[in-house]
This record gives sequence, structure tokens and C-alpha cells, in this order.
Amino acid sequence: MPWQYGYVPQTVLLAEDDRAIRHALERALSLEGYQVTAVADGVEALAQAHKTPPDVLLLDVMMPGIDGLQVCRVLRAEGDRTPILMLTALVETADRIAGLDAGADDYVVKPFDVEEVFARLRALLRRTSPDSGAAADVPKELPAASDRQIEAAGLRMDVQARRAWRGERELELTRTEFELLELLVRNAGIVLDHSTIYDRIWGYDFGPGSKNLAVYVGYLRRKLDEPGAPALIHTVRGVGYVLRED
Repeated sequence: MPWQYGYVPQTVLLAEDDRAIRHALERALSLEGYQVTAVADGVEALAQAHKTPPDVLLLDVMMPGIDGLQVCRVLRAEGDRTPILMLTALVETADRIAGLDAGADDYVVKPFDVEEVFARLRALLRRTSPDSGAAADVPKELPAASDRQIEAAGLRMDVQARRAWRGERELELTRTEFELLELLVRNAGIVLDHSTIYDRIWGYDFGPGSKNLAVYVGYLRRKLDEPGAPALIHTVRGVGYVLRED
């Protein structure tokens, strides 16, 4: 990351109880240009987040006392929308869903490549930075993100207020879920391939082996689906996903 006069480093609050991993990540993030505060447990993480709110949080799921999921729930209950990247050794889909349900924006599975951590942090920070220039990457065929009200397949979204409804029922969505649903609604009836979705939502294609997108789609379906109502998000095997009301 280039250093120049007037540059203000982005701040990362890292909570990891494994000393070796914590020290290695702290050093790697610092060398990458981040200003890092590293703590060993959830209690310290909450105290530090309240004292000096960071630009992004990097939380280990399994920590003594208050774990990463509890830290996430507390911050979200307080209305704190700081992006959160979870570190987890739990590989089952249900475990990852628990993290998303707690309010996390993304996750990395241990053992991880530090470059993947960097990529996911950059993607989260781009989505929350008003100076990120992300709008320049929007394909020309997509409407401008400033369009406030969008509708498709019985879904209604207020992009500026970041609220969404199916019929009269308001949906409780995380940041990533909202952005994924917005992309699908804006392109209702069009099959979006995996690489396009990864690039638009995460700003990085994690490759065919990643299950990140499938987990988010599955969780979004759970929030959208209603008994007796048609499914809205459909899988096009080997290609990607499409929003349509059959």
C-alpha cells in the first residue's frame, strides 16, 4: 500500500486468541499499511471497539469468554454497522450461516492465505468508503446505484435507506445480503454468472472452489422464501443465479 504525504491508514481491530496467529496477522496487516489494534478475546474487542471505533473488524469466531459471534451480535444490536470479517475453523455451512446471522459481512476459513484476508478486507472497505471509486466498475448496462426505489418479482427495495420488502414483510438483511439482493433485483430475469456476482459484490473472484456465494444465496433464500409462495432466486447449474417469480 503506497505511503504518501497526508495518507491516513485504515484501522483494523483484530481479535484472535491464538497468539501465533494474532502476531502473524498483526505484522502482515501492518506491513500492508493498516493501523492495527490486536486483542486476545471478545471482552477486549468490545471495549476497544467502543473506545476507538475501527474502519473494519477482524474477529476469530472461537474465543474464550465472549466469542466472535457474541461480539458481532452486541455491536449490531447497538446499531454499529462497521464491516466485520470473521475468521473461523468451522467449515460446515450451518456454522458459516451462524456468523452471517450474527451480522458478519464475510468470513475466511482457517487455515487461510493472508492474501485472501487482504482481498476480503479491501472489498469490505471499498463498499463502505465514499471515496472508493467503486462506481466506476459498474457495468454500463446496469442502472446507476443512486436509483432509490427498485422493484421486481414482488420485491421492493429502497436503496438509499437500505431497506427491502417482500410484499408487506420487511426483510432483515446484512450489508452483503442487501447488496446481493439489489444486484439480482436490478437484473431480474437475467442469469448472472458466479464471476460477475463475485466481482460486483466482493470486488474479487475467489475461484470455483469457493462456497462463499452459495452460502450467501442460501441464507438470502431463507429470508425471502414464504410458505406457499414461489421461490425467487433460482440456480442455473454450472452458470450462476437468476431472480424471477415462476
